[in-house]
Amino acid sequence: MKLKKLLEKVNVVETAGNDDINITGLSFDSRNVSGNTVFFAVPGAKADGHTFIDSAIENGAKAIVCETLPDSINEKVCYIRVKSSGHALGEMANIFYGEPSKKLKLVGVTGTNGKTTTATLLYRLFKDLGYRVGLLSTIAIYIDSRKTDTTHTTPDALKINSILNEMVEYGCDYCFMEVSSHSVVQGRIAGLEFKGGIFSNITHDHLDYHKTFDEYIKAKKGFFDSLNKNAFALVNTDDRNAKIMVQNTKATVKTYALSSPADFMCRILEHSFEGMLLNIDGMETWVKFVGRFNACNLLSVYAAAILLGAEKNEILTELSKMTPVSGRFESIRLPSGATAIIDYAHTPDALKNVLDAINDVRNDSGKLITVVGCGGNRDKTKRPEMALIGMENSDKLILTSDNPRFENPEDIIEDMKAGLNQAQLSQTLCIVNRKEAIKTALTLAAKEDIVLIAGKGHENYQEIKGVKHHFDDKEIVLEFFGK
Repeated sequence: MKLKKLLEKVNVVETAGNDDINITGLSFDSRNVSGNTVFFAVPGAKADGHTFIDSAIENGAKAIVCETLPDSINEKVCYIRVKSSGHALGEMANIFYGEPSKKLKLVGVTGTNGKTTTATLLYRLFKDLGYRVGLLSTIAIYIDSRKTDTTHTTPDALKINSILNEMVEYGCDYCFMEVSSHSVVQGRIAGLEFKGGIFSNITHDHLDYHKTFDEYIKAKKGFFDSLNKNAFALVNTDDRNAKIMVQNTKATVKTYALSSPADFMCRILEHSFEGMLLNIDGMETWVKFVGRFNACNLLSVYAAAILLGAEKNEILTELSKMTPVSGRFESIRLPSGATAIIDYAHTPDALKNVLDAINDVRNDSGKLITVVGCGGNRDKTKRPEMALIGMENSDKLILTSDNPRFENPEDIIEDMKAGLNQAQLSQTLCIVNRKEAIKTALTLAAKEDIVLIAGKGHENYQEIKGVKHHFDDKEIVLEFFGK
């Protein structure tokens, strides 16, 4: 493809060199560059791609997309200066792969909590309705039934467009993807054409990256700003920031809620650890999910499916058959008569939602024991808040490790303890080894007690000093009871 064709939708500040050249590949990693490749010098948190421009040229790059032109210009190379190399990468990757997002119905899900559940349930729903469907999520990437593991909530722009192209070639009608705040700011979704966007909520998270809550909101809002007039923007009006999300969108705005007036509404009529009886859009449906937050997720799935043209009764029938996403309020009945619940809750709001759901349903005669930690090299300001929420909503709190990464796990626990007073600390156990913490909680649990193991959910690893060690909360629970 001609370079000038790839640049058609890019806001070019300056060009130095010939853009009438053939291009056979795109890369933001100088080590992966070969002949006739465009290299994107993308500034990153750990390294700046501009320092690798010479290496990319040595490896055969014929064009360089950068935010600052190098002091020394190679006359055999075309340099394109742009405002954001990351956004240019997204826009050019989209064209390079034939604009695949235009050839299927792509729906993005954003918010602090609920992204994975909502995107995954939409994927399952439309597969059950008979369509070929793709999924891009925290847990996995699916091209219809073919699964690929993933490492990021939203992959890089090259991978996104490559996967969407595979979905198109396989005949997928729909694709549902999680859209992280990082991906919006970094331009990973630049150039994509969405059929719809869904907003779940926004609470305290990722302030290590965005620095302020206002910047975090601005990043999420950027997704809805990018939607075109043919798309829908479906927002949860129970969240006070919903109106901010869509105040500049060109998309058709639709709303859903459990508590406030909305286009799509839901009420919880009955609930237990086996599920809930919901009234969705005037019809009663029993679902195998627990908690107000899950009722909200299911309502967003229902509303999006309606907006995509699915039939009401078919949607509700399929929703009633579905089971929770792996590691999201996953319940295990224990031989002791206690119940273990494994959940991915790793933000203050998510932890509070899960604890509220348990407390709404549990028998008052049983205790609630919560095991929770916080990830290393991430937003430190939420650590004391997580501990306080765990203490205030549980009978017993055990603080432990999550993914300490490159931090000392004892230091992370000390940060969490800062949220507790002396009386609360006296009721708290601190066990650094997560396996021992889980085993201790299970040992303490008697008949009718609940053990919540929060923070890792579906993850099957623990990251320590840059190394991922196999670790699965569910396996630990089953292993403890010899199953």
